[in-house]
Amino acid sequence: MFKKILIANRGEIACRVIKTARRMGIATVAVYSDADARAPFVKMADEAVHIGPSPAAESYLIADKIIAAAKQTGAEAVHPGYGFLSERTSFAEALAKEGIEFIGPPVNAIAAMGDKIESKKLAKEAGVNVVPGFVGEIEDTDHAVRISEEIGYPVMMKASAGGGGKGMRLAYSEKDVREGFEATKREGLNSFGDDRVFIEKFILNPRHIEIQILGDKHGNILYLNERECSIQRRHQKVVEEAPSPFVTPKMRKAMGEQCVALSEAVGYYSAGTVELIVSGADPTGESFYFLEMNTRLQVEHPVTEAITGIDLVEQMIRVAAGEKLEMTQGDIGIDGWSIENRVYAEDPYRGFLPSTGRLVEYQPPLEGWTDDGSANGRRGVDGVRVDDGVYEGGEVSMFYDPMIAKLVTWGETRDEAADLQIQALDAFRIEGLGHNVDFLSALMQHPRFRSGELTTGFIAEEYPDGFEGAAASDELKRGLAAIGGIIATVDADRARRIDQQLDGALYAPGDWAVRIGEREEGSTDYTVVLEEDSITVDGKPVDVSFDYTPGERMIAVELEGETMTIQLAPTNTGYAITTRGRTHYLRILPKRIAHLTKHMIEKVPPDLSKMLICPMPGLLVKLHVAEGEEVQPGQPLATVEAMKMENILRAEKEGTIAAINAAEGESLAVDAVILELE
Repeated sequence: MFKKILIANRGEIACRVIKTARRMGIATVAVYSDADARAPFVKMADEAVHIGPSPAAESYLIADKIIAAAKQTGAEAVHPGYGFLSERTSFAEALAKEGIEFIGPPVNAIAAMGDKIESKKLAKEAGVNVVPGFVGEIEDTDHAVRISEEIGYPVMMKASAGGGGKGMRLAYSEKDVREGFEATKREGLNSFGDDRVFIEKFILNPRHIEIQILGDKHGNILYLNERECSIQRRHQKVVEEAPSPFVTPKMRKAMGEQCVALSEAVGYYSAGTVELIVSGADPTGESFYFLEMNTRLQVEHPVTEAITGIDLVEQMIRVAAGEKLEMTQGDIGIDGWSIENRVYAEDPYRGFLPSTGRLVEYQPPLEGWTDDGSANGRRGVDGVRVDDGVYEGGEVSMFYDPMIAKLVTWGETRDEAADLQIQALDAFRIEGLGHNVDFLSALMQHPRFRSGELTTGFIAEEYPDGFEGAAASDELKRGLAAIGGIIATVDADRARRIDQQLDGALYAPGDWAVRIGEREEGSTDYTVVLEEDSITVDGKPVDVSFDYTPGERMIAVELEGETMTIQLAPTNTGYAITTRGRTHYLRILPKRIAHLTKHMIEKVPPDLSKMLICPMPGLLVKLHVAEGEEVQPGQPLATVEAMKMENILRAEKEGTIAAINAAEGESLAVDAVILELE
């Protein structure tokens, strides 16, 4: 076994590899850029080597620097994590030349599967179902249009070397192909150094299923069941679970055996994932097709670990060291259900725009994942596991992926795992930048998610007008009104004592008028009455109990027999209570004076409808219009690049361009005015 390994990655995956290596008694080396000098993974490793400036292209993507660090520290092997150099054949070859083991698959397998065009040819030869499409070289946009029309719309355009949702465009018409083909090429070139594109048929009502593969250097290859990754946004996975609520034992066996056959065809060993697309419109479940093979560890690997009890990182290390797998296919079972949500620095209330900045507060529901070597250890504490690599006061940088943490839950059933997600998400405290915790909670509560009727179009179909917070039942709002009344009473009593206006422990007002909602329109009014042994809302009793100390910001509550966590923030007129995927604004006044504020004038937000506002920090790649030009709804106005992805900003209404306030190539701040309409 290795005595020392280097982790050629950063963030949560670097932390995760270090923890397993530590449990195995293996020393670790971290490499880090300027931006990561104080990152947790750097502190956790036994040694750390600085490898350059913050941009990945000047640090984590330079193989020579990684190899030099390995030689300097005497590391015998390198674990690449995912992303960066994990699927670069040149990196694996360079390590081999230096006598350093690559903790991953053989070079020929990386090469064969890393090219989406070649991998489809190999899959077809291995007897794996493949999606109809064009896998040759595409000359230009006109050629792409002809190919798309031959295949039949809708089609998917993909960068050949792409991954992680980058370099992908869905086209329903010739117009979409002409708009998106060049952008797909650019994203492929910018993110992966390869601008080749292939086009394939887009499967209607698609579900995204993937099979986890594990093999050793002695010819043993197993499949470790499936994961469902259908809930995606812009082809980026948001929720993953294992097993899939759609896959039957018969499907699982057929999928697994085909994926093993493909792996055998390329002499695969180590951990890998074969991604499949399944037609949800086929009730037999037999219409599954090969998408691609990821020759590395996947972001979502913890859900497989939770239901199988197998530490995939440990197995990768053991395989790289030449050990045989200790388990056989018959040993692979399914124990319970696991769900993973990716907590991102993005604002779902503003179209999921990237949100970089400092984590002023960061408190996950429990400490980062620790593994005691047992299956229970891989499921986390009481079924909750957090894989993260950030810290309070640290920064989510523009240079890297905006993921803050992975929240993994395990339960005996799918509903138990989802309920644990909701509870744990309530306890996530993140301040200083936008995040998607509310959105993830809304997904876990959504009736369609609970039914298991998933497709890759779930988010677009269920949130066509954007996200405004999770739906809240009348019962929850009544409970929040009661909670607000109790907190207001405690705070008012404390204020009285501080002001020394009254002697003794006299009660503050117990009758409150509570309005839930930011504005008068769409808000709900409640009357809350506190008595010595009861509390009523609009005359109906509410069963609620909790301990509250003035100034406390996170509170465990028992409401109608259910345990929940609320996050509390004072406002000018009451409190903001965040729970169950939504922030509820409570305006609270003593009942006797509430009527005096009925006719107060509300602030009206400024009209920005005539301006094109930059929704995120980014680079203005292209202006599609000029001053004086007439535009129609849906017409592209500008393209902004952020987090290596191009975002086309379109006209929301008909108008004429009055002024252009930014130039191509300019770096824009969030809310910068790009142009104005007459």
